[in-house]
Amino acid sequence: MPHTRLLLLLAALTWTACATNPSSGDPAGGRPPPPSGSQGEIEPVAGTEWYRKAVFYEVFVRSFQDSNGDGKGDLPGLISRLDYLNDGNPETQDDLGVDALWLMPVFASPSYHGYDVVDYERINPDYGTLEDFERLCEEAHRRGMRIIIDFVINHSGVQHPWFVESASSPSSPKRDWYVWGPRDPGWKQPWDMFSTAPTWHQKNGAYYYGVFWGGMPDLNMRTPALREEVKRLASLWLARGVDGFRLDAARYLIETGGGAGQYDTAETHAFWKELAAHVRQVKPDAVLVGENWSTTPIIATYYGDTGGVPGGDELPLNFNFPLSEQILAGLNADNAAFIAAKLVEMGGVYPAGISDAPILTNHDMVRVATQLGGNGGRKANAAALLLTLPGTPFLYYGEEVGMTNGTTSNDEAKRTPMPWDGTPKGGFTTGTPWFGFSPGHASGSSVAAQTDVAESLLSRYRKLIHVRQASEVLSRGGLQVLSATTGRAPSLAFVRLLGDEQVLVVHNVTDSSVSVGPYNLPGSKAEVLFEDRGVGTLTRASNGWQATLPGRATGIWRLQP
Repeated sequence: MPHTRLLLLLAALTWTACATNPSSGDPAGGRPPPPSGSQGEIEPVAGTEWYRKAVFYEVFVRSFQDSNGDGKGDLPGLISRLDYLNDGNPETQDDLGVDALWLMPVFASPSYHGYDVVDYERINPDYGTLEDFERLCEEAHRRGMRIIIDFVINHSGVQHPWFVESASSPSSPKRDWYVWGPRDPGWKQPWDMFSTAPTWHQKNGAYYYGVFWGGMPDLNMRTPALREEVKRLASLWLARGVDGFRLDAARYLIETGGGAGQYDTAETHAFWKELAAHVRQVKPDAVLVGENWSTTPIIATYYGDTGGVPGGDELPLNFNFPLSEQILAGLNADNAAFIAAKLVEMGGVYPAGISDAPILTNHDMVRVATQLGGNGGRKANAAALLLTLPGTPFLYYGEEVGMTNGTTSNDEAKRTPMPWDGTPKGGFTTGTPWFGFSPGHASGSSVAAQTDVAESLLSRYRKLIHVRQASEVLSRGGLQVLSATTGRAPSLAFVRLLGDEQVLVVHNVTDSSVSVGPYNLPGSKAEVLFEDRGVGTLTRASNGWQATLPGRATGIWRLQP
Protein backbone atom coordinates (compact mmCIF):
# COMPACT_ATOMS: atom_id res chain seq x y z
CA MET A 1 0.00 0.00 0.00
CA PRO A 2 1.12 3.59 -0.55
CA HIS A 3 0.62 4.43 3.14
CA THR A 4 3.34 4.08 5.75
CA ARG A 5 3.41 1.20 8.21
CA LEU A 6 6.30 2.56 10.24
CA LEU A 7 4.92 1.66 13.64
CA LEU A 8 4.10 -1.86 12.51
CA LEU A 9 7.66 -2.23 11.24
CA LEU A 10 9.06 -1.01 14.55
CA ALA A 11 6.79 -3.37 16.45
CA ALA A 12 7.85 -6.30 14.30
CA LEU A 13 11.51 -5.39 14.67
CA THR A 14 11.17 -5.10 18.45
CA TRP A 15 9.35 -8.43 18.63
CA THR A 16 12.08 -10.10 16.61
CA ALA A 17 14.89 -8.62 18.69
CA CYS A 18 13.24 -9.81 21.90
CA ALA A 19 12.46 -13.31 20.69
CA THR A 20 14.55 -16.19 22.00
CA ASN A 21 16.08 -18.20 19.19
CA PRO A 22 18.13 -21.39 19.64
CA SER A 23 21.66 -21.26 18.33
CA SER A 24 22.59 -23.84 15.73
CA GLY A 25 26.33 -23.28 15.99
CA ASP A 26 29.06 -21.77 18.17
CA PRO A 27 30.45 -18.31 17.43
CA ALA A 28 33.08 -19.82 15.15
CA GLY A 29 30.42 -21.66 13.18
CA GLY A 30 32.18 -24.96 13.91
CA ARG A 31 29.33 -27.19 14.99
CA PRO A 32 27.55 -29.43 12.51
CA PRO A 33 24.09 -28.42 11.35
CA PRO A 34 21.17 -29.56 13.46
CA PRO A 35 19.82 -33.03 12.71
CA SER A 36 17.09 -33.33 10.10
CA GLY A 37 13.71 -32.19 11.35
CA SER A 38 15.04 -30.17 14.31
CA GLN A 39 14.04 -26.59 14.99
CA GLY A 40 15.79 -24.19 12.67
CA GLU A 41 15.87 -26.36 9.56
CA ILE A 42 13.99 -24.93 6.59
CA GLU A 43 12.77 -27.82 4.47
CA PRO A 44 12.96 -27.99 0.65
CA VAL A 45 9.89 -26.62 -1.08
CA ALA A 46 7.05 -29.00 -1.83
CA GLY A 47 5.26 -28.90 -5.16
CA THR A 48 6.62 -28.46 -8.65
CA GLU A 49 4.83 -25.31 -9.82
CA TRP A 50 6.96 -22.86 -11.79
CA TYR A 51 6.83 -20.16 -9.12
CA ARG A 52 8.51 -22.31 -6.48
CA LYS A 53 11.88 -21.82 -8.19
CA ALA A 54 11.33 -18.46 -9.86
CA VAL A 55 13.02 -15.10 -9.40
CA PHE A 56 10.46 -12.27 -9.57
CA TYR A 57 10.94 -8.63 -10.55
CA GLU A 58 8.52 -5.96 -9.29
CA VAL A 59 7.67 -3.30 -11.89
CA PHE A 60 5.96 0.05 -11.38
CA VAL A 61 4.81 0.51 -14.97
CA ARG A 62 4.57 4.31 -14.62
CA SER A 63 8.29 4.46 -13.84
CA PHE A 64 9.78 1.77 -16.07
CA GLN A 65 9.75 2.97 -19.69
CA ASP A 66 7.75 5.60 -21.55
CA SER A 67 7.01 4.85 -25.22
CA ASN A 68 5.07 7.94 -26.33
CA GLY A 69 6.88 10.91 -24.76
CA ASP A 70 4.22 11.83 -22.20
CA GLY A 71 6.67 11.23 -19.35
CA LYS A 72 4.78 8.24 -17.94
CA GLY A 73 5.85 4.65 -18.32
CA ASP A 74 3.45 2.39 -20.19
CA LEU A 75 2.91 -1.17 -21.37
CA PRO A 76 4.47 -0.72 -24.83
CA GLY A 77 7.51 0.74 -23.07
CA LEU A 78 7.72 -2.26 -20.78
CA ILE A 79 7.47 -4.58 -23.77
CA SER A 80 10.41 -2.78 -25.36
CA ARG A 81 12.54 -3.55 -22.28
CA LEU A 82 11.66 -7.23 -21.88
CA ASP A 83 14.97 -8.42 -23.34
CA TYR A 84 16.77 -6.56 -20.56
CA LEU A 85 14.79 -8.63 -18.05
CA ASN A 86 14.97 -11.95 -19.90
CA ASP A 87 15.83 -12.38 -23.57
CA GLY A 88 14.48 -15.92 -23.70
CA ASN A 89 17.87 -17.49 -24.41
CA PRO A 90 19.25 -19.43 -21.41
CA GLU A 91 22.69 -19.44 -23.01
CA THR A 92 23.13 -15.67 -22.79
CA GLN A 93 24.39 -13.90 -19.69
CA ASP A 94 23.74 -10.26 -20.54
CA ASP A 95 20.07 -10.19 -19.55
CA LEU A 96 19.00 -10.01 -15.93
CA GLY A 97 17.47 -13.46 -16.19
CA VAL A 98 14.35 -13.08 -14.05
CA ASP A 99 11.54 -15.60 -14.43
CA ALA A 100 8.47 -13.50 -13.67
CA LEU A 101 7.20 -9.93 -13.39
CA TRP A 102 4.91 -8.53 -10.74
CA LEU A 103 3.12 -5.47 -12.08
CA MET A 104 1.91 -2.92 -9.57
CA PRO A 105 -1.72 -1.91 -10.28
CA VAL A 106 -2.56 -1.59 -13.96
CA PHE A 107 -6.34 -1.19 -13.63
CA ALA A 108 -8.13 2.10 -14.26
CA SER A 109 -7.53 4.50 -11.36
CA PRO A 110 -7.47 8.27 -10.78
CA SER A 111 -4.22 8.19 -8.78
CA TYR A 112 -0.59 7.80 -9.80
CA HIS A 113 -0.18 4.62 -7.72
CA GLY A 114 -3.34 2.81 -8.83
CA TYR A 115 -4.41 1.27 -5.54
CA ASP A 116 -7.80 3.04 -5.70
CA VAL A 117 -9.26 0.99 -8.56
CA VAL A 118 -12.34 2.32 -10.38
CA ASP A 119 -12.67 -0.45 -12.97
CA TYR A 120 -11.28 -3.96 -12.46
CA GLU A 121 -11.79 -4.90 -16.10
CA ARG A 122 -10.09 -1.97 -17.83
CA ILE A 123 -6.40 -1.10 -18.19
CA ASN A 124 -5.33 2.33 -16.95
CA PRO A 125 -5.37 4.54 -20.08
CA ASP A 126 -2.04 6.06 -19.00
CA TYR A 127 -0.52 2.61 -19.53
CA GLY A 128 -2.19 1.62 -22.78
CA THR A 129 -4.95 -0.73 -23.86
CA LEU A 130 -6.11 -4.25 -23.15
CA GLU A 131 -4.49 -5.24 -26.45
CA ASP A 132 -1.18 -3.84 -25.16
CA PHE A 133 -1.56 -5.88 -21.98
CA GLU A 134 -2.33 -9.08 -23.87
CA ARG A 135 0.69 -8.46 -26.10
CA LEU A 136 2.83 -7.98 -22.99
CA CYS A 137 1.71 -11.38 -21.68
CA GLU A 138 2.39 -13.01 -25.05
CA GLU A 139 5.86 -11.47 -25.37
CA ALA A 140 6.78 -12.31 -21.79
CA HIS A 141 5.59 -15.90 -22.19
CA ARG A 142 7.55 -16.20 -25.43
CA ARG A 143 10.69 -15.38 -23.45
CA GLY A 144 9.83 -17.83 -20.69
CA MET A 145 8.62 -15.18 -18.22
CA ARG A 146 5.33 -15.16 -16.31
CA ILE A 147 3.20 -12.16 -15.37
CA ILE A 148 1.34 -11.55 -12.12
CA ILE A 149 -0.65 -8.42 -11.37
CA ASP A 150 -1.73 -6.54 -8.29
CA PHE A 151 -5.31 -7.59 -7.46
CA VAL A 152 -6.49 -4.96 -4.99
CA ILE A 153 -9.63 -6.39 -3.41
CA ASN A 154 -9.34 -5.26 0.20
CA HIS A 155 -10.82 -1.98 -1.04
CA SER A 156 -11.75 -0.12 -4.20
CA GLY A 157 -11.55 3.52 -5.15
CA VAL A 158 -14.28 5.84 -3.92
CA GLN A 159 -15.16 6.59 -7.56
CA HIS A 160 -15.78 2.95 -8.43
CA PRO A 161 -19.37 2.48 -9.73
CA TRP A 162 -19.88 -0.20 -7.09
CA PHE A 163 -19.27 2.31 -4.32
CA VAL A 164 -21.21 5.10 -6.01
CA GLU A 165 -24.23 2.80 -6.16
CA SER A 166 -23.63 1.45 -2.64
CA ALA A 167 -23.55 4.97 -1.22
CA SER A 168 -26.64 6.11 -3.07
CA SER A 169 -29.17 4.59 -0.68
CA PRO A 170 -29.42 2.20 2.29
CA SER A 171 -31.61 0.06 0.03
CA SER A 172 -29.07 -0.08 -2.79
CA PRO A 173 -28.52 -3.64 -4.10
CA LYS A 174 -24.79 -3.03 -3.60
CA ARG A 175 -25.10 -1.54 -0.14
CA ASP A 176 -23.59 -4.65 1.44
CA TRP A 177 -20.65 -4.68 -1.00
CA TYR A 178 -19.06 -2.20 1.42
CA VAL A 179 -19.03 -1.91 5.21
CA TRP A 180 -21.58 0.63 6.44
CA GLY A 181 -22.77 1.71 9.87
CA PRO A 182 -24.96 4.39 11.45
CA ARG A 183 -22.09 5.95 13.42
CA ASP A 184 -18.31 6.04 13.70
CA PRO A 185 -17.27 3.32 16.18
CA GLY A 186 -13.79 4.85 16.52
CA TRP A 187 -11.68 1.99 15.23
CA LYS A 188 -7.95 2.70 14.91
CA GLN A 189 -5.76 1.84 11.95
CA PRO A 190 -4.65 -1.66 13.04
CA TRP A 191 -0.96 -1.16 12.23
CA ASP A 192 -0.77 1.99 14.39
CA MET A 193 -2.44 1.93 17.80
CA PHE A 194 -1.65 5.60 18.28
CA SER A 195 -3.06 6.77 14.97
CA THR A 196 -5.65 9.53 14.97
CA ALA A 197 -6.50 8.99 11.30
CA PRO A 198 -10.17 8.07 10.89
CA THR A 199 -11.13 4.66 9.55
CA TRP A 200 -14.89 5.39 9.31
CA HIS A 201 -15.97 8.15 6.95
CA GLN A 202 -19.26 9.99 6.68
CA LYS A 203 -21.28 9.82 3.48
CA ASN A 204 -24.96 10.58 2.88
CA GLY A 205 -25.97 10.30 6.51
CA ALA A 206 -24.05 7.09 7.28
CA TYR A 207 -20.46 5.94 7.79
CA TYR A 208 -18.40 3.58 5.68
CA TYR A 209 -15.21 1.77 6.68
CA GLY A 210 -12.01 2.67 4.83
CA VAL A 211 -9.02 1.51 6.83
CA PHE A 212 -6.41 3.36 4.77
CA TRP A 213 -8.32 6.57 4.01
CA GLY A 214 -11.69 7.80 2.83
CA GLY A 215 -10.73 7.54 -0.84
CA MET A 216 -10.40 3.75 -0.59
CA PRO A 217 -13.52 2.21 1.00
CA ASP A 218 -13.10 -1.36 2.20
CA LEU A 219 -14.99 -4.02 0.27
CA ASN A 220 -17.25 -6.28 2.32
CA MET A 221 -16.08 -9.74 1.39
CA ARG A 222 -18.73 -11.30 3.63
CA THR A 223 -21.22 -10.65 0.83
CA PRO A 224 -21.68 -13.76 -1.36
CA ALA A 225 -22.42 -11.79 -4.53
CA LEU A 226 -19.19 -9.82 -4.13
CA ARG A 227 -17.18 -12.97 -3.49
CA GLU A 228 -18.51 -14.44 -6.72
CA GLU A 229 -17.72 -11.24 -8.60
CA VAL A 230 -14.14 -11.29 -7.33
CA LYS A 231 -13.75 -14.90 -8.47
CA ARG A 232 -15.21 -13.97 -11.87
CA LEU A 233 -12.66 -11.17 -12.20
CA ALA A 234 -9.83 -13.52 -11.25
CA SER A 235 -10.98 -15.95 -13.95
CA LEU A 236 -11.21 -13.11 -16.46
CA TRP A 237 -7.62 -11.98 -15.97
CA LEU A 238 -6.29 -15.53 -15.90
CA ALA A 239 -7.99 -16.01 -19.29
CA ARG A 240 -6.37 -12.79 -20.49
CA GLY A 241 -2.94 -14.25 -19.83
CA VAL A 242 -1.87 -13.50 -16.27
CA ASP A 243 -0.21 -16.20 -14.21
CA GLY A 244 -1.34 -15.10 -10.77
CA PHE A 245 -2.04 -12.24 -8.44
CA ARG A 246 -0.34 -10.25 -5.71
CA LEU A 247 -2.90 -9.59 -2.96
CA ASP A 248 -2.65 -6.18 -1.34
CA ALA A 249 -3.31 -5.76 2.40
CA ALA A 250 -4.28 -9.41 2.62
CA ARG A 251 -4.49 -9.64 6.41
CA TYR A 252 -7.05 -6.83 6.68
CA LEU A 253 -9.68 -8.31 4.36
CA ILE A 254 -12.62 -9.18 6.64
CA GLU A 255 -13.29 -7.46 9.95
CA THR A 256 -15.23 -8.80 12.91
CA GLY A 257 -14.92 -5.67 15.06
CA GLY A 258 -12.43 -3.06 16.19
CA GLY A 259 -8.91 -3.80 17.41
CA ALA A 260 -7.99 -7.46 16.94
CA GLY A 261 -11.09 -7.92 14.81
CA GLN A 262 -9.57 -5.79 12.05
CA TYR A 263 -6.79 -8.19 11.08
CA ASP A 264 -5.93 -11.89 10.75
CA THR A 265 -9.50 -13.03 11.29
CA ALA A 266 -10.70 -16.59 10.69
CA GLU A 267 -13.06 -15.18 8.06
CA THR A 268 -10.13 -13.65 6.19
CA HIS A 269 -8.28 -16.96 6.13
CA ALA A 270 -11.42 -18.76 4.97
CA PHE A 271 -11.87 -16.39 2.04
CA TRP A 272 -8.27 -16.72 0.88
CA LYS A 273 -8.66 -20.50 0.92
CA GLU A 274 -11.85 -20.13 -1.11
CA LEU A 275 -10.16 -17.89 -3.67
CA ALA A 276 -7.07 -20.12 -3.82
CA ALA A 277 -9.22 -23.18 -4.53
CA HIS A 278 -10.99 -21.28 -7.30
CA VAL A 279 -7.73 -20.13 -8.89
CA ARG A 280 -6.28 -23.66 -8.73
CA GLN A 281 -9.39 -24.95 -10.50
CA VAL A 282 -9.21 -22.33 -13.25
CA LYS A 283 -5.42 -22.39 -13.74
CA PRO A 284 -3.70 -25.01 -11.56
CA ASP A 285 -0.23 -23.47 -11.65
CA ALA A 286 -1.30 -19.85 -11.06
CA VAL A 287 0.12 -18.23 -7.95
CA LEU A 288 -1.27 -16.01 -5.19
CA VAL A 289 1.21 -13.83 -3.30
CA GLY A 290 0.15 -12.37 0.04
CA GLU A 291 1.13 -9.02 1.51
CA ASN A 292 0.82 -9.88 5.20
CA TRP A 293 3.06 -7.34 6.89
CA SER A 294 3.43 -8.85 10.36
CA THR A 295 5.59 -11.09 12.53
CA THR A 296 6.99 -14.41 11.36
CA PRO A 297 4.48 -16.60 13.28
CA ILE A 298 1.54 -14.64 11.86
CA ILE A 299 2.84 -14.79 8.29
CA ALA A 300 3.25 -18.55 8.69
CA THR A 301 -0.50 -18.97 9.18
CA TYR A 302 -1.28 -17.58 5.72
CA TYR A 303 0.09 -20.67 3.99
CA GLY A 304 -2.86 -22.64 5.35
CA ASP A 305 -2.98 -26.43 5.56
CA THR A 306 -0.11 -28.24 3.84
CA GLY A 307 -1.68 -31.68 4.31
CA GLY A 308 -3.84 -31.71 1.19
CA VAL A 309 -2.08 -29.15 -1.02
CA PRO A 310 1.73 -29.19 -1.20
CA GLY A 311 3.04 -25.86 0.08
CA GLY A 312 -0.33 -24.91 1.59
CA ASP A 313 -3.97 -24.49 0.56
CA GLU A 314 -4.19 -20.75 1.24
CA LEU A 315 -1.57 -18.33 -0.16
CA PRO A 316 1.34 -20.20 -1.81
CA LEU A 317 3.77 -17.25 -1.40
CA ASN A 318 3.94 -14.65 1.36
CA PHE A 319 6.38 -11.75 1.48
CA ASN A 320 8.92 -12.09 4.28
CA PHE A 321 9.05 -8.59 5.75
CA PRO A 322 10.65 -9.65 9.07
CA LEU A 323 13.56 -11.29 7.24
CA SER A 324 14.04 -8.15 5.15
CA GLU A 325 14.27 -6.10 8.34
CA GLN A 326 16.89 -8.41 9.82
CA ILE A 327 18.95 -8.52 6.62
CA LEU A 328 19.15 -4.73 6.53
CA ALA A 329 19.76 -4.45 10.27
CA GLY A 330 22.44 -7.13 10.14
CA LEU A 331 24.26 -5.55 7.21
CA ASN A 332 24.21 -2.10 8.79
CA ALA A 333 25.50 -3.55 12.07
CA ASP A 334 28.09 -5.81 10.37
CA ASN A 335 26.51 -8.67 12.32
CA ALA A 336 25.09 -11.79 10.65
CA ALA A 337 23.61 -13.11 13.91
CA PHE A 338 20.49 -11.00 13.29
CA ILE A 339 19.89 -12.81 9.99
CA ALA A 340 20.81 -16.25 11.29
CA ALA A 341 18.39 -15.93 14.21
CA LYS A 342 15.55 -15.02 11.89
CA LEU A 343 16.29 -18.00 9.62
CA VAL A 344 16.26 -20.31 12.63
CA GLU A 345 12.95 -18.85 13.78
CA MET A 346 11.47 -19.37 10.31
CA GLY A 347 12.54 -23.00 10.41
CA GLY A 348 10.76 -23.41 13.70
CA VAL A 349 7.41 -21.85 12.78
CA TYR A 350 6.92 -22.06 9.01
CA PRO A 351 5.05 -25.17 7.81
CA ALA A 352 7.27 -27.78 6.17
CA GLY A 353 7.56 -27.49 2.40
CA ILE A 354 6.24 -23.94 1.99
CA SER A 355 7.79 -21.43 -0.40
CA ASP A 356 9.05 -18.26 1.24
CA ALA A 357 9.07 -14.96 -0.68
CA PRO A 358 12.17 -13.04 0.49
CA ILE A 359 12.61 -9.39 -0.45
CA LEU A 360 15.04 -6.60 0.29
CA THR A 361 12.56 -3.74 -0.19
CA ASN A 362 9.47 -2.93 -2.22
CA HIS A 363 7.44 0.08 -3.31
CA ASP A 364 6.28 0.86 0.25
CA MET A 365 9.77 0.89 1.75
CA VAL A 366 12.76 3.20 1.64
CA ARG A 367 14.97 1.69 -1.04
CA VAL A 368 17.64 -0.76 0.03
CA ALA A 369 20.51 1.36 -1.31
CA THR A 370 19.33 4.28 0.80
CA GLN A 371 18.83 2.14 3.90
CA LEU A 372 22.38 0.83 3.49
CA GLY A 373 23.77 4.34 3.19
CA GLY A 374 24.86 3.81 -0.40
CA ASN A 375 27.64 1.50 0.82
CA GLY A 376 28.80 -0.59 -2.14
CA GLY A 377 29.93 -3.55 -0.05
CA ARG A 378 26.64 -3.76 1.80
CA LYS A 379 24.70 -3.52 -1.46
CA ALA A 380 26.80 -6.41 -2.78
CA ASN A 381 26.05 -8.39 0.40
CA ALA A 382 22.33 -7.71 0.05
CA ALA A 383 22.23 -9.00 -3.51
CA ALA A 384 24.09 -12.19 -2.60
CA LEU A 385 21.94 -12.81 0.46
CA LEU A 386 18.66 -12.39 -1.38
CA LEU A 387 19.65 -14.71 -4.20
CA THR A 388 21.02 -17.53 -2.03
CA LEU A 389 18.08 -17.79 0.37
CA PRO A 390 15.41 -20.48 0.01
CA GLY A 391 12.10 -19.72 -1.62
CA THR A 392 11.08 -17.31 -4.35
CA PRO A 393 13.03 -14.02 -4.20
CA PHE A 394 11.50 -10.73 -5.38
CA LEU A 395 13.63 -7.85 -6.69
CA TYR A 396 12.26 -4.32 -6.80
CA TYR A 397 13.00 -2.55 -10.09
CA GLY A 398 16.21 -0.56 -9.93
CA GLU A 399 17.68 -2.46 -6.99
CA GLU A 400 20.02 -4.15 -9.44
CA VAL A 401 21.71 -0.82 -10.26
CA GLY A 402 21.64 0.58 -6.73
CA MET A 403 18.77 3.05 -7.15
CA THR A 404 18.28 5.22 -4.09
CA ASN A 405 15.21 7.04 -2.89
CA GLY A 406 14.34 10.35 -4.48
CA THR A 407 14.93 13.60 -2.67
CA THR A 408 11.39 14.06 -1.30
CA SER A 409 9.82 12.35 1.70
CA ASN A 410 6.68 11.08 -0.02
CA ASP A 411 5.98 7.62 -1.45
CA GLU A 412 6.69 8.85 -4.97
CA ALA A 413 10.35 9.07 -3.94
CA LYS A 414 10.39 5.28 -3.55
CA ARG A 415 9.04 4.84 -7.09
CA THR A 416 11.11 7.16 -9.28
CA PRO A 417 11.75 6.51 -13.00
CA MET A 418 14.13 3.74 -14.00
CA PRO A 419 17.58 5.13 -14.91
CA TRP A 420 18.49 3.44 -18.18
CA ASP A 421 21.35 5.86 -18.82
CA GLY A 422 22.93 8.96 -17.33
CA THR A 423 21.35 11.54 -19.63
CA PRO A 424 18.95 14.14 -18.22
CA LYS A 425 15.93 12.11 -19.35
CA GLY A 426 17.56 8.86 -18.29
CA GLY A 427 16.62 6.90 -21.41
CA PHE A 428 13.21 6.66 -19.76
CA THR A 429 11.32 9.21 -21.86
CA THR A 430 11.71 11.77 -24.63
CA GLY A 431 9.42 14.10 -22.67
CA THR A 432 9.43 15.34 -19.09
CA PRO A 433 9.52 12.48 -16.54
CA TRP A 434 6.39 12.30 -14.38
CA PHE A 435 8.69 12.47 -11.34
CA GLY A 436 12.36 13.30 -10.93
CA PHE A 437 15.11 10.69 -11.04
CA SER A 438 16.72 9.60 -7.81
CA PRO A 439 20.21 10.97 -7.06
CA GLY A 440 23.08 9.17 -8.75
CA HIS A 441 21.48 8.25 -12.05
CA ALA A 442 23.95 10.49 -13.88
CA SER A 443 26.97 9.23 -11.96
CA GLY A 444 26.91 5.45 -12.23
CA SER A 445 23.56 4.22 -10.94
CA SER A 446 22.16 3.44 -14.37
CA VAL A 447 21.89 0.39 -16.58
CA ALA A 448 24.16 1.80 -19.29
CA ALA A 449 26.91 2.70 -16.82
CA GLN A 450 26.98 -0.80 -15.32
CA THR A 451 26.18 -3.10 -18.23
CA ASP A 452 29.73 -3.87 -19.38
CA VAL A 453 31.45 -3.51 -16.01
CA ALA A 454 32.36 -6.91 -14.58
CA GLU A 455 32.39 -5.77 -10.96
CA SER A 456 29.24 -3.63 -11.14
CA LEU A 457 26.18 -4.31 -9.01
CA LEU A 458 24.15 -5.07 -12.14
CA SER A 459 26.69 -7.66 -13.25
CA ARG A 460 26.57 -9.19 -9.78
CA TYR A 461 22.79 -9.54 -9.89
CA ARG A 462 22.95 -11.06 -13.36
CA LYS A 463 25.57 -13.61 -12.37
CA LEU A 464 23.91 -14.58 -9.10
CA ILE A 465 20.51 -15.04 -10.75
CA HIS A 466 22.02 -17.30 -13.40
CA VAL A 467 23.93 -19.27 -10.75
CA ARG A 468 20.72 -19.73 -8.77
CA GLN A 469 18.75 -20.88 -11.80
CA ALA A 470 21.43 -23.40 -12.75
CA SER A 471 21.22 -25.07 -9.34
CA GLU A 472 18.16 -27.01 -8.17
CA VAL A 473 19.57 -26.88 -4.65
CA LEU A 474 19.74 -23.09 -4.62
CA SER A 475 16.35 -22.63 -6.27
CA ARG A 476 14.34 -25.35 -4.49
CA GLY A 477 16.41 -26.67 -1.61
CA GLY A 478 16.10 -26.33 2.13
CA LEU A 479 18.50 -24.63 4.53
CA GLN A 480 20.36 -25.29 7.77
CA VAL A 481 22.07 -22.44 9.59
CA LEU A 482 25.73 -22.94 10.54
CA SER A 483 26.44 -19.53 12.06
CA ALA A 484 25.90 -18.06 15.49
CA THR A 485 22.44 -16.67 16.19
CA THR A 486 23.45 -14.57 19.19
CA GLY A 487 26.33 -12.22 19.96
CA ARG A 488 28.42 -10.92 17.09
CA ALA A 489 28.88 -12.99 13.94
CA PRO A 490 31.04 -11.53 11.14
CA SER A 491 29.79 -14.11 8.65
CA LEU A 492 26.57 -15.88 7.76
CA ALA A 493 27.01 -19.50 6.78
CA PHE A 494 24.35 -21.99 5.83
CA VAL A 495 24.07 -25.17 3.84
CA ARG A 496 21.39 -25.56 1.18
CA LEU A 497 20.03 -29.08 0.95
CA LEU A 498 18.08 -31.08 -1.63
CA GLY A 499 18.17 -34.86 -1.52
CA ASP A 500 21.80 -35.93 -1.25
CA GLU A 501 23.13 -32.67 -2.66
CA GLN A 502 24.57 -29.95 -0.43
CA VAL A 503 25.70 -26.44 -1.29
CA LEU A 504 27.65 -24.41 1.26
CA VAL A 505 27.04 -20.64 1.23
CA VAL A 506 29.11 -18.16 3.25
CA HIS A 507 28.70 -14.36 3.33
CA ASN A 508 31.20 -12.05 5.03
CA VAL A 509 29.11 -9.10 6.28
CA THR A 510 32.06 -7.01 7.47
CA ASP A 511 34.71 -4.91 5.74
CA SER A 512 37.53 -7.09 7.08
CA SER A 513 38.83 -10.44 5.97
CA VAL A 514 37.47 -13.37 8.00
CA SER A 515 38.39 -17.01 8.36
CA VAL A 516 35.28 -19.17 8.38
CA GLY A 517 34.62 -22.69 9.55
CA PRO A 518 35.39 -25.39 10.24
CA TYR A 519 32.03 -26.71 9.05
CA ASN A 520 31.54 -30.37 9.77
CA LEU A 521 29.76 -31.32 6.57
CA PRO A 522 30.20 -34.38 4.35
CA GLY A 523 32.19 -34.33 1.14
CA SER A 524 35.80 -34.53 0.05
CA LYS A 525 35.96 -31.88 -2.66
CA ALA A 526 34.24 -28.61 -3.43
CA GLU A 527 33.00 -27.28 -6.77
CA VAL A 528 32.91 -23.50 -7.00
CA LEU A 529 29.52 -22.15 -8.07
CA PHE A 530 30.31 -18.53 -7.23
CA GLU A 531 33.25 -16.77 -5.60
CA ASP A 532 34.00 -13.12 -5.21
CA ARG A 533 37.50 -11.97 -6.04
CA GLY A 534 39.98 -12.87 -3.31
CA VAL A 535 37.98 -15.68 -1.72
CA GLY A 536 40.37 -18.37 -0.61
CA THR A 537 40.10 -22.00 -1.62
CA LEU A 538 37.58 -23.95 0.42
CA THR A 539 39.61 -26.78 1.93
CA ARG A 540 38.71 -29.86 3.91
CA ALA A 541 40.66 -30.27 7.16
CA SER A 542 40.23 -33.06 9.68
CA ASN A 543 37.63 -31.06 11.57
CA GLY A 544 35.68 -29.70 8.58
CA TRP A 545 35.55 -27.23 5.72
CA GLN A 546 37.21 -23.84 6.06
CA ALA A 547 38.12 -20.81 3.95
CA THR A 548 39.06 -17.15 4.10
CA LEU A 549 36.81 -14.44 2.69
CA PRO A 550 37.76 -10.80 2.11
CA GLY A 551 35.44 -8.05 3.25
CA ARG A 552 31.84 -8.22 1.94
CA ALA A 553 32.62 -11.32 -0.12
CA THR A 554 30.49 -14.39 -0.82
CA GLY A 555 31.45 -17.97 -1.60
CA ILE A 556 29.12 -20.69 -2.88
CA TRP A 557 30.39 -24.27 -3.21
CA ARG A 558 28.78 -27.58 -4.11
CA LEU A 559 30.17 -30.24 -1.77
CA GLN A 560 30.96 -33.47 -3.58
CA PRO A 561 31.84 -36.98 -2.31
